[in-house]
Amino acid sequence: MLNVIIDIEADGAIIGKHSMISFGAVIVDKKRDLKKTFYRELKPIGEDYNPEALAVSGFSREETLKFEEPAVVMKEFFDWINSHGEDRAKLFSDNAGYDASWINWYFLTYVGKNPFGWTSEDISSLFKGVKGNMKASFKPLRKSAHTHNALDDAMGNAEAILAIEKKFKMNFFL
Repeated sequence: MLNVIIDIEADGAIIGKHSMISFGAVIVDKKRDLKKTFYRELKPIGEDYNPEALAVSGFSREETLKFEEPAVVMKEFFDWINSHGEDRAKLFSDNAGYDASWINWYFLTYVGKNPFGWTSEDISSLFKGVKGNMKASFKPLRKSAHTHNALDDAMGNAEAILAIEKKFKMNFFL
């Protein structure tokens, strides 16, 4: 199983109306190596965007209009995932309901299939369950700063999930 930690940045809240403008992915392999990464920036899919949401990413609208076409990026990502020789891929995210939904929509729209299938793992919920505390936050376990650069944030989330594994003597990546 290929375990991929993903973070996305978008210029609004509505998938298909607004745009995913960047995403980062980090593979957690059996050795717990975090050296395999993927990061891309995507051109907006339409005219609608929320300036406040876009500002979180640190990009201007003018910058995003120069990014790569989503069809090209998603095909590259699909090929990158498949290049690792695993039969299945699993998506992990800080907020899987958000990140996985964007990735799914973009894969289905631009590639026609999603290598992650229909499931994802939510790191925040996983940590709350392990702690037995619905208010627990895994975010202090990140080593990398949370910058809203999608690759930085995916890396921080990967570091945190490895710290959770170690602290609670668990194995999330069989």
